[in-house]
Amino acid sequence: MFNEADLTALAITLKLALISTLVLLLIGTPLAWWLARTRWRFKFIPEAVVALPLVLPPTVLGFYLLLMLGPHGALGGAAVALGGRPLAFTFTGLVIGSVIYSMPFVVQPLQDAFTAIGRRPLEVAATLGASPVDRFFSVAVPLARPGFLTAAVLGFAHTIGEFGVVLMIGGNIPGETRVASIAIYDHVEGLQYAHAHWLSGGLLLLSFLLLVMVYALNRRFRLVKL
Repeated sequence: MFNEADLTALAITLKLALISTLVLLLIGTPLAWWLARTRWRFKFIPEAVVALPLVLPPTVLGFYLLLMLGPHGALGGAAVALGGRPLAFTFTGLVIGSVIYSMPFVVQPLQDAFTAIGRRPLEVAATLGASPVDRFFSVAVPLARPGFLTAAVLGFAHTIGEFGVVLMIGGNIPGETRVASIAIYDHVEGLQYAHAHWLSGGLLLLSFLLLVMVYALNRRFRLVKL
């Protein structure tokens, strides 16, 4: 069964995934909209930057994030200058790292959804007097609902499964930065396979249910369009 430390790690993991997903949707939506709409000939450069975590080893990304969040880094140094503490080995640092690491899993589905809308519905709305903001919220967002669902679920699930990045920038501080994936690693190192099975099985079931929900709802959206 789950012990108290494992339940705490699960709670931190779910909290991290929820906050990171919300931040990703806030940041990723305008970025995906711009990437889908812009005709800039060099837009492949920001697209490559967004997709970089897909191919970059997590420890490499975690190392540079650790430097950035440390006392002499850009973000960590700014936090110290404002009277706070460095962001490395804190929950806030985990959120920053998770947002960067899961960015492509949110931006790319949203960009594909916005691109699939095409320009015709937006042009029709414009002829009816809708402003750019109105066209986005009344036309683009409703038509891109499957993309938002996919982005939210993939971002949430990917954050739950993080290991290398969160270990590098968060360490293993019980009650603060010790997430479920790190707890599983600790159990395996200590030959506590029963505890590792419970945590691993729980995350496996959760991830499977999230993906089933995505595929089922996307299928429903497709049938409604037909």
